[in-house]
Amino acid sequence: MSGNGKNRVPLVAERRYPKAANEKVKTSPAPRRAAPARKSRGIVGWILFPFIWTIKLIWRFTWRIGLVTAAITGVAVFYYASQMSPIEDIVDGRVRGSVTLTDREGQAFTVRGESFGGAITANSVSPYLKNAVIASEDKRFYWHPGIDPRGIASAVRINLREGRGPLSGNGGSTLTQQTAKLLCLGTPFDPTQWENEAAYEADCRRGTIWRKVKEAVYAMAMEVAYSKDEILTIYLNRAYLGSGSRGFEAAAQRFFGKSAAELTPAEAAMLSGILPAPSRLAPTNNLERAQGRAGVVIGLMEAQGYITSQQAADAKANPATLTPSATKSTASYFADWVMASGPEFFTNSTTEDVIIRSTLDREIQDHAEAALKHIFETKVSASSEAEAAIVVMSADGAVRAMVGGRSEGFFNRATQARRQTGSAFKPFIYATALELGFSGDDLIDDSPISIEIPGQPPWEPGNYDNQFKGIITLTQALAESRNIPAVVLSEEVGREAVSTVARGFGIESDLATGPALALGVSESTLLEMTGAYAGILNGGSSVTPYGLLDLRIKGDDAPLMTNDGTGIGERVIREAGARELTWMMSRVVESGTGTRARMDGWQIAGKTGTTNSARDAWFIAFTGDYVTGVWMGYDDNRPLTGVTGGGLPADIWRETMSRVTAGQQPTALPATPPQGGSGAGPILDQGIVAPAEIQNVLDNIFNQVNN
Repeated sequence: MSGNGKNRVPLVAERRYPKAANEKVKTSPAPRRAAPARKSRGIVGWILFPFIWTIKLIWRFTWRIGLVTAAITGVAVFYYASQMSPIEDIVDGRVRGSVTLTDREGQAFTVRGESFGGAITANSVSPYLKNAVIASEDKRFYWHPGIDPRGIASAVRINLREGRGPLSGNGGSTLTQQTAKLLCLGTPFDPTQWENEAAYEADCRRGTIWRKVKEAVYAMAMEVAYSKDEILTIYLNRAYLGSGSRGFEAAAQRFFGKSAAELTPAEAAMLSGILPAPSRLAPTNNLERAQGRAGVVIGLMEAQGYITSQQAADAKANPATLTPSATKSTASYFADWVMASGPEFFTNSTTEDVIIRSTLDREIQDHAEAALKHIFETKVSASSEAEAAIVVMSADGAVRAMVGGRSEGFFNRATQARRQTGSAFKPFIYATALELGFSGDDLIDDSPISIEIPGQPPWEPGNYDNQFKGIITLTQALAESRNIPAVVLSEEVGREAVSTVARGFGIESDLATGPALALGVSESTLLEMTGAYAGILNGGSSVTPYGLLDLRIKGDDAPLMTNDGTGIGERVIREAGARELTWMMSRVVESGTGTRARMDGWQIAGKTGTTNSARDAWFIAFTGDYVTGVWMGYDDNRPLTGVTGGGLPADIWRETMSRVTAGQQPTALPATPPQGGSGAGPILDQGIVAPAEIQNVLDNIFNQVNN
């Protein structure tokens, strides 16, 4: 039952339509979310807060910088990759060509510049060589993208551990980076930009941080442009392996006389072992050291699975050795001289590969070097700093051997050292006298003399033994190297005549103008003096020493320049006078000052020479085939102790020529004994003006030489 309705809450239907715009609706506020309670950082939090904040800030910047750097690097990599040259254009990395010098038989004995044995590929060389290079230089070569972060980190760690800077010493460079450096990051040599090739290569090897960055980018670009084997091909062709060898093919031929495709594990390991330091580790410099380094490479090849334990053991038990031609003398002094005698654009500055055939006789060169070494080892103090030089030539001036010093160097004492000649000059005085009609049997007075020199005290020369023998023959005076007779004879025939004859025989140095001319106070070189004596041997004609026979471009049959095969020039004295002078000079060796040079069965003519205070000692002599000159002294011009021209220089001469003539039949000298005196009688001890008939002969000498 329902109520009466009082106090009942009226029923209101739910509004289904929106209120008018001006109608307000009461809503109850939404419950507010309680703010999270702040977490207290605590002491540790406050301490770490600056560091965490800094790290977050750095991260916000570095990932952006890294992204930009990666983009720039990628652009640079693909730019460099697009500029890469074809493989064929860059395998020969030489800036200039090479000069191969051959001996008189056409056999190569040295290479100047850098030789290139021909293009090879990573797949055409011996697999042992390919694996040796990878094992020793970059074992992850086939896995990295051009740079190896792991290798770099390892190198930095090693450098720091050894007390070096992080980028000093081990660089962690990959084979690709090394190849990039060999390519100089694609920058070719420009002679207008660089002072010389050395400056260009030095810049290519710079180790600055910026250079390392560019090198890394260029290396990655190479990985884009070339395959791994193509990169290795470039490296195998351009790497320098010492002794003028550019590329492994040239090195294989130089050291082992075979192609790079034929190398054994031991040989491959030795070549690969040269790479860190080509000059120091080249087997031609120190074979034992090169073999030791090769053993290390063999160990790496075994550890990385490239060769078996048995192969490694065999390679270590039988290390690589050099071919006989590689161990022979390179005749460096002779090669330097020949190079200097040729045209610059075909020698030191050549852009072509040039072949020069020379006059060198390899056997004679080896004998000369061995003889010098033997004498210094057996007859000279080990602490001595004395030097010596040897020149051997034929009568026409063809140089067969040249030793410019006891060890290889830049200063050639045979061609560059101008030294006083001493009594070695005297044959030119006697040659002048013979040309003027004197004879070896003529008499001369070996007595004290005094020569007036304007403005100076009288000059009173003496003999080396401080004795005077009175009246003797010209032959005896020359054989015993008496000074007084030489001065008297020089004054008799006239100093100008003597100088003219000496110049005619090839003495181009300035000659003294005073009476001391006769005692060899003028300077000359060993090559010049030996060539002058060759003029006496050949019958009295001048000689120009020469070493170049012909020059041609490699691959061409026709030579670009040739020598006519002789250095003989104009006649200086009559043949009869030359033959008589030869006989007189043979007395020097038979009974005079040069007896230590005698060889059983051989006729030898020569002359000793010792300068003031024994600063220079000479012995120059000839058989019927060869003229050999020897000089000995100190580079700083100190006096020698107990050495004269008839001593150690004569010993060196004999040791050299005994080896050269071993097993040969003796050749007679073109010598004629004097046919009796000229009737002039004893020559006075003062200079005498030549009579009219002698003056005519003098005029003829002057005319022949000056024309």
